[in-house]
Amino acid sequence: MVEDLLKAALDAARGTGVRYAEVRLYSDYRHEYLAIKNGQTEVLTSRDDRGLGVRVLRPKGWGFGATSVLTREAVREAALRADRMARSAEATGSEIPWTEEAHLPHQGHYASSVREDPFEVPLEEKVALLSDAVRGLQVGPAVKVGRAELSAWKEEKHFLSSEGASYVSQITHVGAGMVAMALEGGEMQLRSYPTSFGGDFAQGGFEHIRSWDLPGHAAETGHTAVALVTAPVAPSGVMNLVLASDQLALQVHESVGHATELDRVLGYEAGYAGTSFVRTQDRGSLRYGSPRMTIVADATVPGALGTFGWDDEGTPAQRVEIVKEGIHTGFLSSRETAARINLPRSGGAMRGEGPLRTPLIRMTNVNLLPGDHSPQELIQEAKKGIYLETNVSWSIDDKRLNFQFGCEVGRVIENGELGPLVRNPLYSGMTPVFWNSLRATSNPSTWHVWGIPNCGKGQPGQAMHVGHGAPMGLFENVRVGGGTL
Repeated sequence: MVEDLLKAALDAARGTGVRYAEVRLYSDYRHEYLAIKNGQTEVLTSRDDRGLGVRVLRPKGWGFGATSVLTREAVREAALRADRMARSAEATGSEIPWTEEAHLPHQGHYASSVREDPFEVPLEEKVALLSDAVRGLQVGPAVKVGRAELSAWKEEKHFLSSEGASYVSQITHVGAGMVAMALEGGEMQLRSYPTSFGGDFAQGGFEHIRSWDLPGHAAETGHTAVALVTAPVAPSGVMNLVLASDQLALQVHESVGHATELDRVLGYEAGYAGTSFVRTQDRGSLRYGSPRMTIVADATVPGALGTFGWDDEGTPAQRVEIVKEGIHTGFLSSRETAARINLPRSGGAMRGEGPLRTPLIRMTNVNLLPGDHSPQELIQEAKKGIYLETNVSWSIDDKRLNFQFGCEVGRVIENGELGPLVRNPLYSGMTPVFWNSLRATSNPSTWHVWGIPNCGKGQPGQAMHVGHGAPMGLFENVRVGGGTL
């Protein structure tokens, strides 16, 4: 059945003059989300979709068609619609470059390593786990809201292209987290675990959710939220800054990941999501950061959210160097954008959210490689400054140049030691200036790949699952402030 539909769609798409065509069929596309707030079920959603998308390339135009009706007639019509769109685009288009790919999959297969299928775990057990976490957050009357949540996704994708590429991909993602909101005397503070915005996310099964042990960390999370209410406001000024792994991962996402997406650099996203301060001619010459900064986009990291077998053009997952010892060296690219700047091959970063959206250049796992300092050595080397952990707010301009981030937790650093909590810490900067102030990163013992399941891009919008590996980092002479977040 699946093979027949793939072939029917591809045959219909391969009309006279078509240079390339691809078909993605999702035979299984599920999402479940559960949230418990103050002992009550706040949200329970379950989604189950199927569908097929077809993309067609003519010499001067792209076309895309999709359908959620999996019949031969419907998939053929989707393919013909994609071809009609490509023909229309040719009227105003110019020649579209295209890189060849020598390592296309033929009957390839990729599957997540899953020990415990999250969709087979009884709902009652999930509710009980989150309820235990919420009860643990309630450490006193100042905690007004305790909330815990978990998510699971499963997709089975079948891919076929006019170049003979074919593969089946079976991917499962999970995530979980919790937050305590404390309120007293008109001051409100949040504390999250294992990080904010829904928690941490990984590729695999329910075993990951168990490993985060939300109930076991709930009391500490609640107590920190309460302590932050009466903590002094973070100091302001230019000072040394140590960022925890989770906050540094978001910094990588916003100021490096998006900035080096080649479609943004070429102006394709200018109408909606912005552009980039990075230029195509900067590759190999732009001093992006200090020599301690090496960043790679790696779609092969085991268990990470941005890991897969092949992208949605049939390009194999790979490790692409983005910044080497502070020098900008590469981009997140597709087969078209790579050809536009004469790269030998695509970086394998073309992915679409489900069957009904056309693929776009998306981050994979964009990782800042660790250094050789222990966490204690970073704090000692900072001498005097501030340590920040867990994002609560962010702002960055359309060129990914000027930014400001707020964090849940701050601690003053005095005489090379961590001091007391401070609340509402902010830091700001300009991307290359900030990264050039990087003086040291911690060793692999603190390096973690954080999963982000809601990276937004495109019009109409798409949410993609991406990952970011990061250690702790020490930055010198950063502008820091404290106030209302």
